[in-house]
Amino acid sequence: MNDQLKIIVLDDDPTGSQTVHSCLLLMKWDVETLRIGLRDELPIFFILTNTRAISPKQAAIVTQEVCRNLKIALAAEKINNFLVVSRSDSTLRGHYPLETDVIAQELGDFDAHFLTPAFFEGGRVTINSNHYLLIDGKKVPVSETEFAGDSVFGFNHSYLPDYVAEKTQGKIASEEVIKIQLEDLYSEDLINQLLSLNNNSCVVVDGKIQEDFDRFATALFTATKQGKRFLLRSAASLITSLAQLGQQATPPEAMASYKTNHKPGVIVIGSHVKKTTRQLEQLLQQPSTVGIEVEVIHLRDHPETRETILQSILHQVLTVWRQGKTPVIFTSREEVTFVDLQERIDFGRAISDLLMDIIGGLPSDIGFLISKGGITSNNLLSKGLNLTTVRLLGQILPGCCVVRTAKDHPQFPCLPVVLFPGNVGNDRGLVTAWEIIDHQAKI
Repeated sequence: MNDQLKIIVLDDDPTGSQTVHSCLLLMKWDVETLRIGLRDELPIFFILTNTRAISPKQAAIVTQEVCRNLKIALAAEKINNFLVVSRSDSTLRGHYPLETDVIAQELGDFDAHFLTPAFFEGGRVTINSNHYLLIDGKKVPVSETEFAGDSVFGFNHSYLPDYVAEKTQGKIASEEVIKIQLEDLYSEDLINQLLSLNNNSCVVVDGKIQEDFDRFATALFTATKQGKRFLLRSAASLITSLAQLGQQATPPEAMASYKTNHKPGVIVIGSHVKKTTRQLEQLLQQPSTVGIEVEVIHLRDHPETRETILQSILHQVLTVWRQGKTPVIFTSREEVTFVDLQERIDFGRAISDLLMDIIGGLPSDIGFLISKGGITSNNLLSKGLNLTTVRLLGQILPGCCVVRTAKDHPQFPCLPVVLFPGNVGNDRGLVTAWEIIDHQAKI
């Protein structure tokens, strides 16, 4: 029996690994693939469920399937000592409490589930149970940002107990939510507080700096060793403290050493949040990048022209690339309206499928890929590159992962791929990542 604590992360898009390195990302969750993750020498692995991109009903089905296969895989590997993380967005978007409810039903008898949405690399902090975004150095309640108005995952509260009450529709009242605040993290009583939890209590946890989560993770491990079973609904920063992997082998500025040639790469941008739009504007000002727009409204109104659009974009991409420049494929920035949620989800899938067909038409000797946006990145790994597993190399910028395909990949062998979340980085973040991966190749 393996006594090492295994940390199993169900990631609702592929950017939850944005603070760690060296571990496996699984794009499939059949029993045999899950056993690969469980057998890996590192204590943590990620299952990329992509549930943030699908309907609540579909998300429940996927989460249930993962958990049921996971039970079989855990038994086969004789692993009893594990911690489950439902990794989601640091701006509070996602299928909560649906996913944690399904995980509890399938893997059950948790003493508590914790909400830990702080993501320090992205400027998200939780203080006195209020969740903030740091914008130009100012703490802005997350309920006052564009993310709270999301048409699928919108919400009204930054005070996490009220957020829980809102999202559970009163099944968990605000006053029932247990609060672990900054002073509690440095209290000698923290362990006892964790040991006293039972009956899947809902707990919200403050976090202002990484040391706060280091303290929490240490206490969590101690309580787990004493038999407590916990479930985490978390953004990425707590995962750093749980994994305890230290520094990545290749520093961020040297990530271009993974390139196998000096040819240009390709950048694909699906995210449409304001930060991405500002980063795109900066990127397109660079003399060796060329923007190629995917007009989503035209595709919505004239779906019969899909093949014509695909071939036109591929022709533009190849023309730019053969000129020694970097093609930047991006979806149009205007907001597109839909009749209902399902129509939006279906159209989002259609756009993503088009982007993946573009990937499939690229030359096999491109220098790199940069994927901007969580859903776009997930589909790039699972559909565009058709990967089952991939090893995470590390971060090229805070919060931005780099992976590389295997040498036997049928189309893109040993291709470095940058996974850049939509709402991460400063306005020049995308330019910086591109400059590192494109201009510092090892000769």
